[in-house]
Amino acid sequence: MHIHILGICGTFMGGLAALAKESGHRVTGCDAQVYPPMSTQLQQLGIELVEGYGADQLALRPDLWVIGNVVSRGNVLMEAILDAGQPYISGPQWLAEHVLQGRWTLAVGGTHGKTTTTSMLAHILEVAGLKPGFLIGGVPLDFGTSARLGQDFFVIEADEYDTAFFDKRSKFVHYRPRTAVLNNLEFDHADIFPDLAAIETQFHHLVRTVPRSGQLVVNARSDALQRMLARGCWSEVVRFDDDENGWSAQGGEQQFEVWLRGKRVGEVCWSQTGAHNRSNALAAIAAAQHAGVFADEACAALCSFQGVKRRMELRGAAGGVQVIDDFAHHPTAIATTIAGLRHRMQADSHAASGRILAVFEPRSNTMKLGAMKALLTGALADADLSFGYAGGLGWNLAEALQPLGDKAQAFDDLGALVAAVAAAARPGDRVLVMSNGGFGGVHDKLLQALQARDLPSQP
Repeated sequence: MHIHILGICGTFMGGLAALAKESGHRVTGCDAQVYPPMSTQLQQLGIELVEGYGADQLALRPDLWVIGNVVSRGNVLMEAILDAGQPYISGPQWLAEHVLQGRWTLAVGGTHGKTTTTSMLAHILEVAGLKPGFLIGGVPLDFGTSARLGQDFFVIEADEYDTAFFDKRSKFVHYRPRTAVLNNLEFDHADIFPDLAAIETQFHHLVRTVPRSGQLVVNARSDALQRMLARGCWSEVVRFDDDENGWSAQGGEQQFEVWLRGKRVGEVCWSQTGAHNRSNALAAIAAAQHAGVFADEACAALCSFQGVKRRMELRGAAGGVQVIDDFAHHPTAIATTIAGLRHRMQADSHAASGRILAVFEPRSNTMKLGAMKALLTGALADADLSFGYAGGLGWNLAEALQPLGDKAQAFDDLGALVAAVAAAARPGDRVLVMSNGGFGGVHDKLLQALQARDLPSQP
């Protein structure tokens, strides 16, 4: 089958393209912005890419058009497909029908931690010899790729964002998992959801698809998840972060014992930091047990887990200053990421005296709409200095940061932001860059500015 994918350079659709190619299909695709690294990865797979959405692509005559949720009515190529009566399908539905059908699907949902928990779970199953397939919204360092076909088990990051312009249900409704992890639930995606209750409804749609023989792995500390489950549940529920009746952890963030209903079942000693990652680990261990991996084996596997690109990833150092990259963009994730870095620095005697310089871009649709601007000051409170990029915002970032006083600045110009960070940073500091996009290559610009600052001046 020849499929042509609209919006192919997105993380999900690019992963889907790789799976389709691995399955033996001829794959082509188009996007408004075709550039590295995704374009390079796809071209290396032998996938032909077209820049833009011109109607002349009808001449490719694919057997099926696969539509990403970036495409809306008014898109020139989409309108031509509709006028011509050509067959089309959403990405999640194609995945469900051509990859997930007949497999044991393990889906990881939640507002935060999806990518990391999905990566942990895939790693556990891989170490256990189950050769899982996976589709992850990031690149796990243990695999070096975001998607793989695998064998009987398939681990997927279950996103609550809508499916396509013609299917406004959440993507994860299509996946029909046997094991579903529900990490947490907060308000997000203000561009498509009016409130938290609307998101809870979508999560309950997911719960309705899990069979009686399936299992829900649920965060016991999330009131929104418990409220959602009260609407009706037909599958076994196991809870993590539950000291009495479920999975729990005892110890620190980098070395902790795992307990199940009051019984010690394993121990994890790893390089990951943050209480959130310890919770993610419990969720992954619980889900893996449902798939047949003993808890002690899962714990041992996590000891070798390397993490995910763009999750507290060290991009380089210059002038005694480290530049760290993270995908955080929701206020809760920003606060959690800063707290995790602070804990890591305090545990290292050489880094304990260093400061955290938070550099952030409110780039997500929710942040661009200003729906959570009031939460930014609390999210950034633990950083020593904060530098925000206001480009493309329809609200006043400087005004939102005023409660932080001289600890925070807003910039409309990326060059000015880089110069200010380079001027403020001193040896031992950590520059923590947070964005869900490329942020204009700010990481390399910061490293270059820090390096140039310390070069001797020319006579």
